[in-house]
Amino acid sequence: MRKYKEFELPPDLVPTMKKVRKLEIITIAYLLSVVVVMYLVMGSSQAMKTAWLEDALSLLPAIAFLIASRFYEKSANSKFPYGYHRVFSIAFLAGSVALFGMGMYLAVDSSISLIKMEHPTIGSIYIFGHQIWMGWLMIAALIYSGAPAVWLGYKKMPLAKKLHNKILFTDAATQKADYMTSFAAVIGVVGLGFGLWWADSAAALFISFSVIKDGFNNLKNSVSDLMDRYPMDLKSKKPNDILTDVNQIVENWDWVQDYHMRFREEGQVFIGEILIIPTEETGIIEHIIKGRQEILASHWKIHEVTITVGTYWENEEFQ
Repeated sequence: MRKYKEFELPPDLVPTMKKVRKLEIITIAYLLSVVVVMYLVMGSSQAMKTAWLEDALSLLPAIAFLIASRFYEKSANSKFPYGYHRVFSIAFLAGSVALFGMGMYLAVDSSISLIKMEHPTIGSIYIFGHQIWMGWLMIAALIYSGAPAVWLGYKKMPLAKKLHNKILFTDAATQKADYMTSFAAVIGVVGLGFGLWWADSAAALFISFSVIKDGFNNLKNSVSDLMDRYPMDLKSKKPNDILTDVNQIVENWDWVQDYHMRFREEGQVFIGEILIIPTEETGIIEHIIKGRQEILASHWKIHEVTITVGTYWENEEFQ
């Protein structure tokens, strides 16, 4: 029987976690290079500034995941008797707050530029004796900030689903959609090239709204998880299938007349309670021990479950 004080990924998922950590290190190195390149060619373009800040923010999920992944397997102790599983939830919340806050700032900043009707210009630069419009360098930098990010997002997505890790899933989803940010900024730069002064701020405003949308959705999900919401799938549209299987297991127990079940999500794992009304008065302890082992063995994410004999929860509408 699995010990409550310790947690380890199943052996078949250990290589997955190692691969994810490697991808996140690659992501950080890549994004740092993007931030430097974007800063060097940014100029006075509002769209480039917004895309640059969005790329800088994209570092947070990768950094948060690497930090959290070093703590979540630590054994429970007297100070933290429930272990360190929520470290992923905290990392998810921190990243969400930063994303939403920066999105709001970018939206206000872009709106002010649009209202003031600022007319940014894109100059030229001489490279090896040839005059080159800076817009081409901006577009090249934006392509560099978008294409590899999309590839990284597609590589991470199936791994995030295997681990059912929300911060990793959010990181992958954001990078998969990064082409939209790059494309919007390219439109802004090209618009400036054609003399459309408003195109730059409009593109920046579009990017900021995208950041706000992602930040708000992530913030809502992270707060809900910390409030012990019933575990949902990665897209938060329906209850997790793992717990549907647990329900089926309990329903098949012929020694249980009725039951109520509630679970909460703590980082990558689920912890919950099942209140049962038995059909018999003898052998209950043996049934509970066997039943608990069966539930824990049903999936690695079921980290701890308490089975209690009683009548009903005070609030029966918790599911």
